[in-house]
Amino acid sequence: MPKLTARQELAHLIEHTLRSADATRADIDRLCSEARTHGFGSVCVNGSRVIQAVHLLEETEVKLTCAVGFPLGASDADTKRYETEVAIDSDAHFIEVSLNIGRLKDGDDAYVLRELRDIVEAADERPVSVYLDVMLLTGEELRQAAILTVNAAAKGITLGGGSDATTTAELVKLVRDAAGGDIGVKIDQRSFTLADIAVLVNAGATRFGMTDGVKLMASLPEQK
Repeated sequence: MPKLTARQELAHLIEHTLRSADATRADIDRLCSEARTHGFGSVCVNGSRVIQAVHLLEETEVKLTCAVGFPLGASDADTKRYETEVAIDSDAHFIEVSLNIGRLKDGDDAYVLRELRDIVEAADERPVSVYLDVMLLTGEELRQAAILTVNAAAKGITLGGGSDATTTAELVKLVRDAAGGDIGVKIDQRSFTLADIAVLVNAGATRFGMTDGVKLMASLPEQK
């Protein structure tokens, strides 16, 4: 296998993301076209766009993540399971489920763990990542959510919280320390600089969900 360039290695870390409520068919077409052009590792869309995106990404190495229970995470556990089953039947490669934050704050760890285990089971061996809103969770709650994620046999944790969220290296280290070294940690926010990515990778991040990935790639020096 040929050695990847630095540009390709960076692109593989990016999950090109479009989960907005007003995303149209044309928007998804553009998202997938950009992912193919730049060699992004994956795209992330809502459930109703999975079939379209899968078709557009056929015969490429770009993977597809389906957001489940996004953005609130407060829907019934059976609803989340059904969303997951539909996404898997539609050939999604990864599931990213939003944590039920209210239940976690209630201290109802049994409910949270049972729900996450149900999602992992419904994903039928496709990797599941658990989306944690850093704007709504304390450090201790993030730690507990990370432990529950591991106990549910999920493969990843996503730290996000909308366009205003900023995940620091300290939060990444906190979650990494709680979850251990084997789990993936994705940071989800609108944009990153190269310096941001370097700091967060050093803290333990493994992937970056962003809407401005094309801008980041355009800012890089041209390859010679």
